[in-house]
Amino acid sequence: MGGTLPMLNPPDHTRVRRSVGNVFDRNSLAGMRTSVERTTHRLLDRFEEELAYGPADFCALVSEELPIITIGEWLQIPRADHAFLRSLTHDQVYTQELFPTPSQLALSEESSRQLHEYFTALVKERRRRPGNDPVSAWLRVWDAQEPDREAADGAVYSLALFMLLAALETTSHVLSGTVRLLLEHPRQLNWLRVHPEQLPDAIDEALRYDAPIHMISRVAPEETELAGVTVRKNEMVQLMAGAAHHDPAHYAAPETFDIRRRPAHLGFGGGIHFCLGNALARMEADCLLTALLERLPGLRIGGSPRWEPRVAFRRLITLPVVRV
Repeated sequence: MGGTLPMLNPPDHTRVRRSVGNVFDRNSLAGMRTSVERTTHRLLDRFEEELAYGPADFCALVSEELPIITIGEWLQIPRADHAFLRSLTHDQVYTQELFPTPSQLALSEESSRQLHEYFTALVKERRRRPGNDPVSAWLRVWDAQEPDREAADGAVYSLALFMLLAALETTSHVLSGTVRLLLEHPRQLNWLRVHPEQLPDAIDEALRYDAPIHMISRVAPEETELAGVTVRKNEMVQLMAGAAHHDPAHYAAPETFDIRRRPAHLGFGGGIHFCLGNALARMEADCLLTALLERLPGLRIGGSPRWEPRVAFRRLITLPVVRV
């Protein structure tokens, strides 16, 4: 992860960020939306079929599937590889956890190795057979500005890997977490069904109340003082974004989930590291929630949700849902 976009400072960050271009601007997202809507309805078809027989796991059937299909189609990754890559991303995040166990670190190390092999091979294949896809486009950009072919390939490898990692774990939580909170607050869900134009506010409140990333690691480039505490050069600082989202100095009744709040939040970061794919994640959430509101009234949580025991990256493992 060290060479990926979130871990870079200017001027390296500036160079890499410019090479990506406006990949998720309004026109690009408009072109992707039809496909995302089609995928959403196909997943909900299967989800609805399972609901006919009892509790259906929203995570396994919908929220884990939509992000990998969306980013996989965009990167033109074979459908047969989707489940494999998704599994690797689940294990890879342990390196960014607080106090990971030796077994978790071993899982993360192995998944990182396999991800490196996969995306190194992907970049080589796109160089041999360039096409109309983001990886091929990035190769053309980097070849024009980097005379060292190996360095260009390394930059594109980091971009492709980052796009996958950023698009899966966090987006899945945005989807499952928002649906969970709405099902736990049926009055607000019913209000949203009458006022679907307020969906963006509901998504923002879910991002504040239970953000996909609760802890962000940063390393001090030089000695500094923060809130009266000396932070020495190269010391790591953990930014507890999840706690900041529940700070009563910034939010009235922060423990109350209120979709009419319209909150500012750090769910997608901020500054130069503001999430590159935030608009894509929002679009996936908007497509999914719009379809749920239209197609499936009467949903309820049908059992205890199960969580991955983490601090930094939130992940719902199961969300049993029933239709009444």
